[in-house]
Amino acid sequence: MTEPLIETRQLTRHFKVGGTFSRRRLHAVDDVNLTINRGEIVALAGESGSGKSTVARLLARVYQPTSGEILYRGKPFASVRGRRDSLAYRSDVPMVFQDPFSSLNPAYRVSHGIIRGLKLHRRELNRAQRVEEALRVVDAVGLHPASEILDRYPYELSGGQRQRIGFAQALAYKPKLILADEPVSMLDVSIRIGLLNVMVSLRDDGGVSILYITHDIASARYVSDRLIVMYAGHVVESGPTEAVLAGAKHPYTQLLLSAVPDPRAPLAVDAEAVKGEPPRVIDPTPGCRFRWRCPLAIEQCAQVTPLPRELGPGHQAACHVASAELPAAAVHR
Repeated sequence: MTEPLIETRQLTRHFKVGGTFSRRRLHAVDDVNLTINRGEIVALAGESGSGKSTVARLLARVYQPTSGEILYRGKPFASVRGRRDSLAYRSDVPMVFQDPFSSLNPAYRVSHGIIRGLKLHRRELNRAQRVEEALRVVDAVGLHPASEILDRYPYELSGGQRQRIGFAQALAYKPKLILADEPVSMLDVSIRIGLLNVMVSLRDDGGVSILYITHDIASARYVSDRLIVMYAGHVVESGPTEAVLAGAKHPYTQLLLSAVPDPRAPLAVDAEAVKGEPPRVIDPTPGCRFRWRCPLAIEQCAQVTPLPRELGPGHQAACHVASAELPAAAVHR
């Protein structure tokens, strides 16, 4: 097997809560292990507050881990030192942000952001080559004619066009991995499919890996090769996308699937499961963080934090009852 492009080992990030002398900590991400291989789309799914965007910002070096390790092409982040290495990493691993309306400077034409990035990250290009490269990447994300798009101001573009420009800016750096943080969540449903197809094209035609962060299981199924489901800072289930969605084992994954308008999706968890307390992520006690809402919770769920268990080829779930045939009666609150 080839070496993973990027890998995390026990990745953890806590944030201080309260005043100067407070010892309270919000556990945004705890012990996350994930890998992203070359030329694949990995979807990181979960509801708001599950830690998805924190993982992306850790990979983008916006945050520093509280503990754990991130390896890029087999080397730890500690080896990325100095401005030159940092710029090289940001060229390889750019980020596309959620809000297409604030990711572009309204005072400048679209060409400004792309060419400015090329000046910073690809200094081998001269002025004419930078313009040529800007035209190429805008065309690659499906905006035509590219010359007219580059000459417009952001307010002259639709939300979908702005988000495509975000991908064009990332593509200009010749990236190995794009971190796409909810890139379609603020777009109309009618134009989301176009942007999802851009992501698939970047993977298939350009060999670019993508970490696709989303709360939408349906779009994750459409574009991703593998699916990682997070809840309250923990990875609760992961594996090949179709394997996870066709045979979801963790009650939270089943709950997410029950909200998808798809007749093929399993409906193993009753809608009553949404009732219950929100996850406790400030100084949490040991145990499963989903137990407060889980209809299958047992006594062990309140005492021992479940570890991922192999349930099939590449398919894992962190649940004490994931592979057990248990009735929904024994509930611990």
